[in-house]
Amino acid sequence: MAKKSMIERERKRQKLVDQYAARRAALKASAADKNASVEERFKATLKLAELPRNSSATRLRNRCQLTGRPRAYYRKLKISRIMLRELGSNGEIPGLVKSSW
Repeated sequence: MAKKSMIERERKRQKLVDQYAARRAALKASAADKNASVEERFKATLKLAELPRNSSATRLRNRCQLTGRPRAYYRKLKISRIMLRELGSNGEIPGLVKSSW
């Protein structure tokens, strides 16, 4: 199980990303607009830099929904490999059969 503080920090980041997503997208679009003047593009870049760092989606880390583990994460199921094996062995994931030979 991951530290509670790390899980909470990730939740806080997710909240910030959701809050600033529209503003960040608009500023990125205006900064990348080739038809705009250099000054306008530069101002958009400065405004983008003023936003909180944690509002960027690249700062998010995928974590297991059950344990908070940050590594060995299956995106489709949103759980870690350890929980996948455990839930699969218990028969709690439909269509998943633990192989044995």
